[in-house]
Formats: sequence, C-alpha cells, structure tokens
Amino acid sequence: MKNGYRVFDADTHVSPAAEVLERYVDPGFRPRLAELAEYRRDSGDGRHHYSFGRKFYRRVLGEAEPRTDFSGRGGQWRGGKQPRPGVQDDQAENRVKDMDDEGTDIHFLIPGSFMSLVGLDDPAFEVGLIRAYHRHMADFCGQFPNRLKSLIVASTRDVEAAVREIREWGNSNWAVAVKPLMPFDIPPDHPDLDPIWRAAQEHDLPIAHHSSTWNPPYYPAYRDVWDNIFVGRMASHPWGAMRFVASFVGGGIMDRYPRLRMGVLECGFGWLPFWARRMDEQAVYVGGTAPLKHKPSEYMTSGRFFCSIERQEGEDMFNTVTGYLGDDVLMYASDYPHSECQFPNSVDNIIAWQSLKGETKKKLFWDNAARFFKQT
Repeated sequence: MKNGYRVFDADTHVSPAAEVLERYVDPGFRPRLAELAEYRRDSGDGRHHYSFGRKFYRRVLGEAEPRTDFSGRGGQWRGGKQPRPGVQDDQAENRVKDMDDEGTDIHFLIPGSFMSLVGLDDPAFEVGLIRAYHRHMADFCGQFPNRLKSLIVASTRDVEAAVREIREWGNSNWAVAVKPLMPFDIPPDHPDLDPIWRAAQEHDLPIAHHSSTWNPPYYPAYRDVWDNIFVGRMASHPWGAMRFVASFVGGGIMDRYPRLRMGVLECGFGWLPFWARRMDEQAVYVGGTAPLKHKPSEYMTSGRFFCSIERQEGEDMFNTVTGYLGDDVLMYASDYPHSECQFPNSVDNIIAWQSLKGETKKKLFWDNAARFFKQT
C-alpha cells in the first residue's frame, strides 16, 4: 500500500533460468531437452536461458549499414536503483522486498524468453516448457500467495494441451489470467481456438495480450522497420495490440463468450480512442467482421476490456483516454524489473499525477485490475 492506495501492478516480468525450468519438466519430456541445447543461451551469471530466433536491430537511423556492436537491447535503465538479485528467476523473497520498497501489494508476472520456442516447428517444445513454467509458478507464487500472481500460457498450436493446462491450473491460487501463445500465422479469431476461450471463461480467467519485440512470436511488420530498434520498439507493442484487439473483438469472441474479459499489457494506451473510433467506421465501411451485437468501441467500454498504462505517456494522455472511454479501463503497470520501469519510484510517479481524483486513482491502482484478473 502506498499513501492509502492498494496497488496491483498489472505488468511485471519473470524469466526463469533454464536450470530452474528444467527442475519442473515432465519426466517424459526430459530426454528432449538435449534437442534444445543449441537454444540454451548464457545469461552471464552462471546460468542459462532458453531463447530462439532473437532479432537484433543493428542499424542506426541515418546510417547506411548496420553496426555489429549495436542492438538497443536492454535500453537505458530508467530507475533509481537496481532490483534485488533473482527476482525474475527463483528468489521470490527478494521480489517481495522490492514490492515493499515501492508500496506494491500484488505483482502480475509475465514470462519471458522461453516462449520464443513457439518459433520452432515442433510445438512439443513450447508445451514442455510451458508445463514446467506452470509448476514453477505454483512454487514461486506459492511462497507469497497473496502477493504474487501469474498466468497460464496457452499454446495455440496445441489447443488440446492448452485446454488441459487451463483445467489443471485454472482453480489454483496463482493463476489469474490466460496468455495465448500465438505464432505468426494463427489469428486470434480462428474458430479452432474457441476451446481455449471457452475453458478460460469456464474458469473466470481473462485473456491477456502482451506483444514481443525481440523474439518469436514477433510483432506484425517486424521485418519492415529497416533493421532499426527506434522504429521497431515504437511499432512493436502498439501494433501487436491493435491487431489483437481488432481480431478478438471483430471475430465475435466477446459475443460467443459473454463473461470473457480481455486486456492488453505493455502496449501503450493513447491509441485506444483512435482505434475504437476507427474500428467502428471500418466495421461499417468495409465490413469483414463476424456478426456483432455491438459497435466495436462498445466492447471496449463494456466493463470487459482493460489496458495497462505506461508512465511516459503521461497524465494528460491518461485524462484524454479516460475522457473517451471512462475510468474503468486503465490499470497501473510498471514493467518491473525491465529497464523501462522506474524502480523504486514507479508508484510515486503516478501518485504525483495531481489532476486525478481519489476515486480515479483508486480504480487505476487497484479496482480495475481487481476486476480484470481472476480473484483467488
């Protein structure tokens, strides 16, 4: 709690080491780890992580050729101090100490690079590590069950496996959302994915979208940014979210599953009014959607759509978006412990937004996330 506000951070990250995930793999999958040896990267701390297909953005704008020593990876650290060791890995106690420093009550944890195995031809690899991740989260979050929550990763290339994972973990204390792991060529509206949405609704689990910049599943148009991270990073998350929202809403999923909630994380929020209005127009002008019971924008103001904020978009942008969509949509998020966060001052920097009334801040810091994520 900070200054009288409970704080639910809707976008934080974990990236468990290969050594951690390997503790939790199915015995029957363990022999296949040898096939993943070439994707086991050195983390620089004596451990390794699984990563496939990492894209480096080597070219600086204005220069003809890429630089061999530039990628923009990691960015400039924006916080006041570094997080404690192991907070993305297996040191839950250190993570909660950092939360106490910031005044954060709950962290929602989003997994990292091992999901890039979706780029491999055989979905068994992603499913094997997804299952290991879920077991790890049961232990990691289980140390602080009222403070740490995460998501069920649903492989859209193996829908039966995804549904089994939702049914296995859907009533657990730690699992409060479902993240569909989408390869480049499967749209969210494809009817083959309906069993995932149905299982999520049955377990009161919302669908959480979070795009990727560096690894598969790449964001749309990742090859069309001229090998430049400035253009790529600006385009990646917002465009990935725009496409996901348009497909999910336009595909009629929220009509077929009327209790299902969906939200986008770490994708910016200033684009929401523009996209809502543009979807309304294009649904009439060119069509191409499923039969919808409402205008696309009305799904975004229905109480079933949510989006996390990014501090750098600012107080004025927050007020603009809430002016269009109301104050029941946006959720506080820090991106901890990535370099974009401002640890340990992320909460303080939003509290400093003076134009927000107390009830609006309460919704931003807690109420909206509490309505989006499953309560356990």
